[in-house]
Amino acid sequence: MLPLPRLHAIKWLTLLAAMAAFCTPLAYAASQPDADQKGPVFLNEPINRIDFSNSTGAEIECKASGNPMPEIIWIRSDGTAVGDVPGLRQISSDGKLVFPPFRAEDYRQEVHAQVYACLARNQFGTIISRDVHVRAVVAQYYDTDVNKAYVIRGNAAVLKCEIPSFVADFVSVVSWHTDQNEDFLPGTEYDGKYLVLPSGELHIREVGPEDGYKSYQCRTKHRLTGETRLSATKGRLVITEPVASVAPKVDTRDEFTFARTRLHTDKALICPAQSYPVPAFRWYKFIEGTTRKQAVILNERVKQVSGTLIIKDAVVEDSGKYLCVVNNSVGGESVETVLTVTAPLSAKIDPPTQTVDFGRPAVFTCQYSGNPIKTISWIKDGKSIGHSDQVLRIESVKKEDKGMYQCFVRNDQESAEASAELKLGGRFDPPVIRQAFQEETMEPGPSVFLKCVAGGNPTPEISWELDGKKIANIDRYQVGQYVTVNGDVVSYLNITSVHANDGGLYKCIAKSKVGVAEHSAKLNVYGLPYIRQMEKKAIVAGETLIVTCPVAGYPIDSIVWERDNRALPINRKQKVFPNGTLIIENVERNSDQATYTCVAKNVEGYSARGSLEVQVMVLPQITPFSYDDIINTGDAIDLLCQIQKGDRPIKINWSFERAAGDARYDSLQPIMRTNRISIKSSVLSIPRATPAHTGTYTCMASNAAGSTIYSTNITVNVPPRWILEPTDKAFAQGSDAKVECKADGFPKPQVTWKKAVGDSPGEYKDLKKNDNIRVEEGTLHIDNIQKTNEGYYLCEAINGIGSGLSAVIMISVQAPPEFTEKLRNQTARRGEPAVLQCEAKGEKPIGILWNMNNVRLDPKNDNRYTIREEILSTGVMSSLSIKRTERSDSALFTCLATNAFGSDDASINMIIQEVPEMPYALKVLDKSGRSVQLSWAQPYDGNSPLIRYIIEFKRSRASWDEVDRVMVPGHTTEAQVQKLSPATTYNIRIVAENAIGTSQSSEAVTIITAEEAPSGKPQNIKVEPVNQTTLRVTWKPPARSEWNGEILGYYVGYKLSNTNSSYVFETVNFLTEEGKEHSLELNNLRVYTQYSVVIQAFNKIGAGPLSDEEKQFTAEGTPSQPPSDTACTTLTSQTIRVSWVSPPLESANGVIKTYKVVYAPSDEWYDDTKRHYKKTASSDTVLHGLKKFTNYTMQVLATTAGGDGVRSAPIHCQTEPDVPEAPTDVKALVKGQAAILVSWRPPAQPNGIIQQYTVYSKVEGAEGEPKSQKIPHYQMSYEATELEKNKPYEFWVTASTNIGEGQPSKSIVAMPSDQVPAKIASFDDTFTATFKEDAKMPCLAVGAPQPEITWKIKGVEFTGNDRMRVLPDGSLLIKSVNRQDAGEYSCHAENSIAKDSITHKLIVLAPPQSPQVSLSATTTDSLTVKLKPHEGDTAPLHGYTLHYKPEFGEWETAEVSVDAQKYTIENLLCGSRYQVYATGFNNIGAGEASDILNTRTKGYKPKLPEKQRFIEVSSNSVSLHFKAWKDGGCPMSHFVVENKKRDQTEWNQISNNVKPDNNYVVLDLEPATWYNLRITAHNSAGFTVAEYDFATLTVTGGTIAPSRELPELTAEDTIRIILSNLNLIVPVVAALLVIIIAIIVICILRSKGNHHKDDVVYNQTMGPGATLDKRRPDLRDELGYIAPPNRKLPPVPGSNYNTCDRIKRVARGIRSNHSTWDPRRTNLYEELKTPPVPLHGNHYGPEDVQCHYRHPGMEDEICPYATFHLLGFREEMDPTKAMNFQTFPHQNGHAPGPGHAGTMGPPGHPGHVHSRSGSQSMPRANRYARKNSQGGQSSIYTPAPEYDDPANCAEEDQYRRYTRVNSQGGSLYSGPGPEYDDPANCAPEEDQYGSQYGGPYGTPYDHYGSRGSMGRRSVGSARNPGNGSPEPPPPPPRNHDMSNSSFNDSKESNEISEAECDRDHGPRGNYGAVKRSPLQKDQRTTEEMRKLIERNEAGPKQLQQQSGAGFTAYDTMAV
Repeated sequence: MLPLPRLHAIKWLTLLAAMAAFCTPLAYAASQPDADQKGPVFLNEPINRIDFSNSTGAEIECKASGNPMPEIIWIRSDGTAVGDVPGLRQISSDGKLVFPPFRAEDYRQEVHAQVYACLARNQFGTIISRDVHVRAVVAQYYDTDVNKAYVIRGNAAVLKCEIPSFVADFVSVVSWHTDQNEDFLPGTEYDGKYLVLPSGELHIREVGPEDGYKSYQCRTKHRLTGETRLSATKGRLVITEPVASVAPKVDTRDEFTFARTRLHTDKALICPAQSYPVPAFRWYKFIEGTTRKQAVILNERVKQVSGTLIIKDAVVEDSGKYLCVVNNSVGGESVETVLTVTAPLSAKIDPPTQTVDFGRPAVFTCQYSGNPIKTISWIKDGKSIGHSDQVLRIESVKKEDKGMYQCFVRNDQESAEASAELKLGGRFDPPVIRQAFQEETMEPGPSVFLKCVAGGNPTPEISWELDGKKIANIDRYQVGQYVTVNGDVVSYLNITSVHANDGGLYKCIAKSKVGVAEHSAKLNVYGLPYIRQMEKKAIVAGETLIVTCPVAGYPIDSIVWERDNRALPINRKQKVFPNGTLIIENVERNSDQATYTCVAKNVEGYSARGSLEVQVMVLPQITPFSYDDIINTGDAIDLLCQIQKGDRPIKINWSFERAAGDARYDSLQPIMRTNRISIKSSVLSIPRATPAHTGTYTCMASNAAGSTIYSTNITVNVPPRWILEPTDKAFAQGSDAKVECKADGFPKPQVTWKKAVGDSPGEYKDLKKNDNIRVEEGTLHIDNIQKTNEGYYLCEAINGIGSGLSAVIMISVQAPPEFTEKLRNQTARRGEPAVLQCEAKGEKPIGILWNMNNVRLDPKNDNRYTIREEILSTGVMSSLSIKRTERSDSALFTCLATNAFGSDDASINMIIQEVPEMPYALKVLDKSGRSVQLSWAQPYDGNSPLIRYIIEFKRSRASWDEVDRVMVPGHTTEAQVQKLSPATTYNIRIVAENAIGTSQSSEAVTIITAEEAPSGKPQNIKVEPVNQTTLRVTWKPPARSEWNGEILGYYVGYKLSNTNSSYVFETVNFLTEEGKEHSLELNNLRVYTQYSVVIQAFNKIGAGPLSDEEKQFTAEGTPSQPPSDTACTTLTSQTIRVSWVSPPLESANGVIKTYKVVYAPSDEWYDDTKRHYKKTASSDTVLHGLKKFTNYTMQVLATTAGGDGVRSAPIHCQTEPDVPEAPTDVKALVKGQAAILVSWRPPAQPNGIIQQYTVYSKVEGAEGEPKSQKIPHYQMSYEATELEKNKPYEFWVTASTNIGEGQPSKSIVAMPSDQVPAKIASFDDTFTATFKEDAKMPCLAVGAPQPEITWKIKGVEFTGNDRMRVLPDGSLLIKSVNRQDAGEYSCHAENSIAKDSITHKLIVLAPPQSPQVSLSATTTDSLTVKLKPHEGDTAPLHGYTLHYKPEFGEWETAEVSVDAQKYTIENLLCGSRYQVYATGFNNIGAGEASDILNTRTKGYKPKLPEKQRFIEVSSNSVSLHFKAWKDGGCPMSHFVVENKKRDQTEWNQISNNVKPDNNYVVLDLEPATWYNLRITAHNSAGFTVAEYDFATLTVTGGTIAPSRELPELTAEDTIRIILSNLNLIVPVVAALLVIIIAIIVICILRSKGNHHKDDVVYNQTMGPGATLDKRRPDLRDELGYIAPPNRKLPPVPGSNYNTCDRIKRVARGIRSNHSTWDPRRTNLYEELKTPPVPLHGNHYGPEDVQCHYRHPGMEDEICPYATFHLLGFREEMDPTKAMNFQTFPHQNGHAPGPGHAGTMGPPGHPGHVHSRSGSQSMPRANRYARKNSQGGQSSIYTPAPEYDDPANCAEEDQYRRYTRVNSQGGSLYSGPGPEYDDPANCAPEEDQYGSQYGGPYGTPYDHYGSRGSMGRRSVGSARNPGNGSPEPPPPPPRNHDMSNSSFNDSKESNEISEAECDRDHGPRGNYGAVKRSPLQKDQRTTEEMRKLIERNEAGPKQLQQQSGAGFTAYDTMAV
């Protein structure tokens, strides 16, 4: 009895389950999918290829159906979606991919040459279309060409129409045309001479001479644009007359080819072989998959024309490898062609839709067709599944398998796809456990409630298991379940009063037909071990046994398995796990069938045991069987099914599944029986096979373990048999004939019809497919049957079984008489008999009559005619004979035939032929050196077409027996005779020929051919080297017959061999002496370089052919690079190994024969006489016999036949040390009665570092070892003591190095004594002292009494001084040695006993003194200087160092050997100034520098061209011919082009980098408009500016009148205009007054305030010589400038940023009278002050700005000629591209008054600082004086006069100025004045002379210089008097490439250094001379100004009083 709460719970659960059961069907019904819903399917799928023209565009449609309606998306081949590209690609709302028409320049490959696909998708799946290859074709011009074809006469020729590859896919040949109005179209006539092949080639059979006179053109058609065009070139046949037999030849490119054609199109396979005799062609086809071949059968579809095989209406079976075999009597050749016939691809999936239940298999089969098939692939919902078989099989369908499947077949050209949908059947939601119980451990007693919740569709059922055994509702176990509202199943297991034995693994299993889900967990109940009973386990052999011991009780310590009381495992197959699981793999009966015991124990030792019996069963195994023999109907068949092994009893069953086949056999019941012949075998017997027995036979063997099947297929073949056999038929002509022929069999036979060849059966051919003959299902249909269809026909039925069936029938046609030939021509020779025949076919009897010209012919009236008749099998033959033909027999003969069914007639056009008459009216139309053009009148042709004309010609002196002939086709009356010799007299006549014979010769004409260029090549050409740069060419004239006139000379061309460069030709005059050899020397060639030389002769007509190339090398030179990787290795004390790598091959300049190693001790290296040389051919050598322990210097050079090459850089190695030589000398001096002083000189060759000396001593003559004493290496004497008096002692000394002790010195004997004479222990020696260092000479003396020591210098007694003194030890010390100290020094020691002396020699090593440098020669890019050592210099000189630099560049150096008297500095800038000086050097160091040599390279800046040659004007453009400019000797670099309208002020830069070799067109000009053009030409020497006025032409090309000035207004007109515009004038005037007053007030206030309040920005005061360093890149950042935006402004030269001078008040003062802008200084600004300057009133037009006073405090005014940024424009923030805003210098208003064109004068020098012609932001039109001719339309700006003043520091022509002269001849400036090349910065900062030039010609505009430098100016220099400020030159290019030009290059400034100006006094002229302007009136002299400057007396008051000069701050500052 359940407790009450449990009962209530069960009631509610039951109610909920009932509700769920009711709701579930409703929910399922609601969720059922609509039956109409389906995945997407294409309705309109795009095709594979879409080609379209850019002018038409294209739309690609893609439609798909489905429910819901699918979405269309276009994708690329990589799967990414395609979007809109404006104007190029759009996707319309209806899914179309639209490509609008577009311009050619808008073509984009990723849009217009792309592979697209259409994707359709809805919720049921996704499909993708086949690949869509889109290709847009831009209309572009193309030409087709027909090239020459070379052919041997009699062979076939093939002319190809060469179509450019970029249009080859769209252009095809439509026809061919000749120059004789012949047209050839593609057709089916294969018997003619001409045939247009399907691929477009023109095939010409049996080529003859007449074919060589035609030219051929092809006409092509563009399939996209429809455009047709003729080929641009005409092809000709070049016909070769065979001279001897030639074997067939094939171009190697044609020996193996690939061909491709589409299904049902025609294809020609060409066999391009030629030979003589004409070859025979045979075509074979290889049997697929083998190397065997069979002859190609020719029929109506496959034809052979000459060697070309033509396949019409190609089918896939035609694909394969073809072999063309060509043979003649000489040899053979073959050509292989692989043909692929492509058939459109298509695909279909079967079934298209299938619904499959869960777990069931699904199969899709892809059925496809087409050729070739390259790949098969499957995708699902647009994604590849990696399957490539034809059949897709899904073994067990899961939920994720539903969707759309597609099969794709592809080849290289196209693709196809098919789609199918897989739907899921029924309920399809596998079970899933949603909630489950967990593992639990408990005590026995309480109840347990286990719950499992599962869901799924259909609703699963839940069952329970305990340790794998199902639990039922028994005893204490209760199982219940219910379904919830949402469809889940809730199941529970209730265990009442749980026991220990209830423990174990509980499992709930949710199962439905679509799947299984399960959950398991352990329930542990405390108690003793317990094992539940295990049932017997049966398992099939070979499987794996898995069993878990059902143990209860808790806790369990161990679970083990036993067998026969042995614990498992006992072999490898057994595995035991701690949880009680036993696994036995690959179970076998013999070894594994047994009883197994499970033993469970706890820790207390209690155990439980349980047994499991395992039975192993064996499945039946069937021996495989099959029936391989071919089975025909009626055969007997036995199939044996034999069992190899298996448990008995075994049951054997047979099953049969009939194959799907012919439905006619379905009614047949197959007869078969089975026979169990033994326990293990059974036989299936078929007594007589029929088609119904075709199918699958399966044998099934079963036992208790299971079943096994084996199947085999049997096919029964049935030979064909007649169903309806055809019989003879007769049909009326014109009716529709139908003959049936039907047969059956298995496989189903194929029925074909053939027609007999000829009139009798025997040989048959395939029926020619045409419109009226067809075969349908075996029935022959002949529509509108004609007599031609009559004959024997064969019907064949074949299925491969037996020989097949065949029946021959006769189809006869009852017809009226018919002539097969209605009209024909017949010819006969005049006077000969003729026979005319008519054959009428039809039903007999037939009567025939003859008419002649429609008149009945009766033989009785003319006995020349006879009529005969002959009865034939097919009809009647009538013959009309003419005994002897006459001209009147040329008539139309007609024969009329009649029978019972009707009548017919035929006509014969009889033509009587004879030989032609002779041609007449032979005339010469044209002639040349080798041909003559003739014409003549056509004669009577004798009723036979003229075959040809024969033109006979001969030289005038020859007879007509020696004629040459030319054959001309008979249809022409003009011809050209070729292959004549120039300047030769010929006789010519002509003969006509037809088929009958030849005519008589015409009258002869005489002609003389014209001269021609020589046709022969010079002979005996020899090229021999003369030296390293010269080749001598010798040759002889061509053969006399090839001169073609008189030779005038020769062109000798040469070039570097193996290059594609052109020849350089030189001309050599002809030598009239017969056989004389000509010669020419080619100079200035490269060293050891191979040149190719050709020669051609020329006469007055032209040059002849080039000779063959003669190649020759120039003589070998010396290697230009040294050996590399030179290295040395010390081997011993006297050997060194030297190794190197050969110099690069290109630098060898010859063949390297040997290498020279130059070596010498390093301290003697400078002396060439002491250098040693060793030659070797290898790349290393060992130097022997070297000095020991000596540092050697080595160089290696390569030697060729041309001499020694460049030496390598010196390398150094030191030989190893050795034992030293003996000390050079030894002295033993008596020092007392027991002491002797021994001194010695060191060894001459120490061979290492002396470590010590050893002094040996012994009594003279004594035996035994001597005494030895070791002395330090620095001590050169030793005092031997404790000696015996009056006993002689012997002494000797050795030296030691770390190698060992050296040889002993000579022995010396001395005897101690009381008498000690004066002796000097030191030795005579030579000392070498270095310049400016100290020197010490020893004089160690002994003696008693102490000797007196004195010194003599060069024989003069020495007295001490500050620099020289005698030391206490007697040594002489000389401090700071100079050159004069060199000489002999003698030391004298004397006492009362004796005196002694020694003499030293002092050598002073000093660096050399300054050498002499002078200029030897100059070129445009080099300077040659002479070098001489300083006279009287005694110091050794090892070489020179030459220093040179461009004017504003960096110093560079070059090493010059001491022997070189001259040196050339190369690769210099053209037309530039250079500074050069030299220093000498020796091993002491570099000596003093020479004087600086100032010089320049040759060359000038560009020269102006003539305007007419330079400018070419049209209506809207102007062409500039830059080649008209002259480069001045320095190559032009580029041009800057600017223009503006005449009435505008701003210049527009057109281009800043126009190359000099090009013409340039300025476009977009307005017609009939005046323009100004400014050209700046640049080369390395500078630039030249030219301005031009020009007017564009009118639209019609006319010119316009010169511009006129505006009319002058009278006073009345002016007043009238003012009064009429008062409302505008009054406000403007008022506003101007207010502005002027405000400016005055501000000026006054500022002048009273602090004038320096803004100086914080510019607070760097500059002392004397303060300069700005424009080379510092950091200034750009310091100044904080921002690069201005781009604008069409002329670029400002120099640096990117400029500012003007800050003018300070006088109180701060001018810091220096000679301050300059020095580009090498780092100060940023120069502070200048000037007092107010009065205004002068000259006006220069409306742009002039007047500033009446300039107060010192008004720093904000824009300084003239300063450069600023205009911000806010469109320029990147790149400082290098910044365009600057530049103001220009003030211009004087009045004369007199000195100018101020750039030099800031001294303080006392007033000037018109602010009188200016407008603060111009850019150069304006009034910058230059204009020379304008009266009425002219243009003006050119020309340089003002220049003086080539030698005092200029600037280079010549560098800074030319331009003076604009107006039309009145006056000047815009106060007066003209001379100009100087560089009126610039000659005055240095310390210029004591002031300046040599006056004011108006001041600082040059260096910022416009060729290197963009900033202008320097000398503040204190007074300039030449004069008027007019020269304008700066025009700007450099805006975006000039810094790397390629000198612009803005701070290293190459045009400024003149102070050092140069200081040093170069000699050539610079008289500094005192001042050139004056003739207009100068009030001006201080230069000397006065200089004094003023020196005293600094000119104060502000002076400045105001003087009216002439003043400061002009207009230099640009480069930052």
